[in-house]
Amino acid sequence: MSTAMPTLTSLDDLVRLLGRRQGLYVRWSRGPEYDLVTGCSSDELTGVRLPGLSASPLDVEDWWGTRSVRVWVARRLYDYCHLPRVRDPGTRPWVLHGAEQARGPDNEPLVTNVEPLGWIAGEVITKARRIITEQPGAWGPLDRSRAS
Repeated sequence: MSTAMPTLTSLDDLVRLLGRRQGLYVRWSRGPEYDLVTGCSSDELTGVRLPGLSASPLDVEDWWGTRSVRVWVARRLYDYCHLPRVRDPGTRPWVLHGAEQARGPDNEPLVTNVEPLGWIAGEVITKARRIITEQPGAWGPLDRSRAS
């Protein structure tokens, strides 16, 4: 498999994609070329092989109501934007379509039947950070490396 996928270069590109399709997830990894060889993630703590790829859902939840989809997507991206720093500099976000098979140890969806749709450009992550830091509440990425 090749990593030659289109790249989503704006937050609006991603919002439009969400408007056209459900069952979308973002995964932070080296990419489908690596992930689809095994089709599964491993629990970092125990090493247990999981029944799918860990990913974050992008679909807007009903409880979000009529709030901004851009803010929704920005938060979903911001939550894990620390991963390239704490894992591997080759870690990048990419969008996929898939089916939730189970839940992982952090209650994250484990996705199978993965269809890679596109890379998410760095400038999209930069924009997501800006949107989230401009929100009135205090929030940070889900970065365990900072936990004491």
